[in-house]
Amino acid sequence: MEDNNPISPSGSQTQNPNGNLPSESDVSVDALARKVQESLSLAKRHKFWETQPVGQFKDLGDSSLPEGPIEPPTPLSEVKQEPYNLPNLYEWITCDMDSDEMCSEVYNLLSNNYVEDDENMFRFNYSKEFLRWALRPPGYFKSWHIGVRAKSSKKLVAFITGVPARIRARDSVVIMAEINFLCVHKKLRSKRLAPVMIKEVTRRVHLENIWQAAYTAGVVLPTPISTCQYWHRSLNPKKLIDVGFSRLGARMTMSRTIKLYKLPDSTATPGFRKMEPHDVPAVTRLLRKYLSQFLVAPDFDEDDVEHWLLPKVDVVDSYLVESPETHEITDFCSFYTLPSSILGNQNYSTLKAAYSYYNVSTTTPLLQLMNDALIVAKQKDYDVFNALDVMQNESFLKELKFGPGDGKLHYYLYNYRINHIMRPSELGLVLL
Repeated sequence: MEDNNPISPSGSQTQNPNGNLPSESDVSVDALARKVQESLSLAKRHKFWETQPVGQFKDLGDSSLPEGPIEPPTPLSEVKQEPYNLPNLYEWITCDMDSDEMCSEVYNLLSNNYVEDDENMFRFNYSKEFLRWALRPPGYFKSWHIGVRAKSSKKLVAFITGVPARIRARDSVVIMAEINFLCVHKKLRSKRLAPVMIKEVTRRVHLENIWQAAYTAGVVLPTPISTCQYWHRSLNPKKLIDVGFSRLGARMTMSRTIKLYKLPDSTATPGFRKMEPHDVPAVTRLLRKYLSQFLVAPDFDEDDVEHWLLPKVDVVDSYLVESPETHEITDFCSFYTLPSSILGNQNYSTLKAAYSYYNVSTTTPLLQLMNDALIVAKQKDYDVFNALDVMQNESFLKELKFGPGDGKLHYYLYNYRINHIMRPSELGLVLL
């Protein structure tokens, strides 16, 4: 959803206005609920979300409520057949991401209007290739790629998407929509388009007999299933400091900082190599076994692994460890490419960022595997490597010189209740 990722780790650039909420580990659920309510002005008490089948703050910690769907499916014949009404200067369109022209329009809308940090120094710059990858997984529905045009100028002014996914919550595998890329043109933010767009994508998801969804946001809504933090590892510290992404530490010189973050020239693990098409079955087995330990995680099959994890230039990179002796695939790491535009800097226009995706360590220590991932990212000229504290990531973050960002990423499920707020380490899901 909109505002779904913090960009900047530097102390002054807080992507998320509620970034100072205490983590669940240091307060009780009740105190968290109170804190959340206090942080919302009366006018913002989520009138829209209080009408939706999502966990409500008042229910936090109520273990008597059953886990699973909050509302039963509606008979398909009763799902609204006509789109919701937009203000009369606007019209719905379905965005065909196969079309170069349409893909360019979506790219331009997002690159000028999507997530920025609070200081307006960085804005996400998803590439067209990335958008096509993100929006066309196996079994995707074109009708879930929704745009809003101004009738007079035909200009694309808003966008929201869904893609289908199988997500396991405890022991139940549920077909869900992953909702993403909610973006409204900056000049139309007062038009209350976002709730209508959310209702419209929900309607289209329901028409395919799918009743649950997963999404993330940088803002607190009713009610996160988990709240994660971004960590950032400098690969090009001089550039990051020059553009204001990070700061020179107290009593640190630039040369000492560069030395601190220097990485070896080559990877350390024997058999570490790029993933290839013939590796899909082995990687799928490795990933399925690993993800089975988390409370909420995707239920990937070979088609999913082929789509999401086979390397694509400047979109997704995947590496594995093949034992030189047995030729068994024992470990796996991956990251996706999400640059940010650098706004108003005379020397630099783009920040090249890698985002940790799915990593599995069985034989190679995770610390060593991720250090090798950092080395290949540095070789490919990334400026920074970002990771959420989900899955087992916390075990390598400090050791590998990641620093905590000050934005939080909140995970949500629509029409599905999980009874306790999960620690990030119980979550096995990364949404783009």
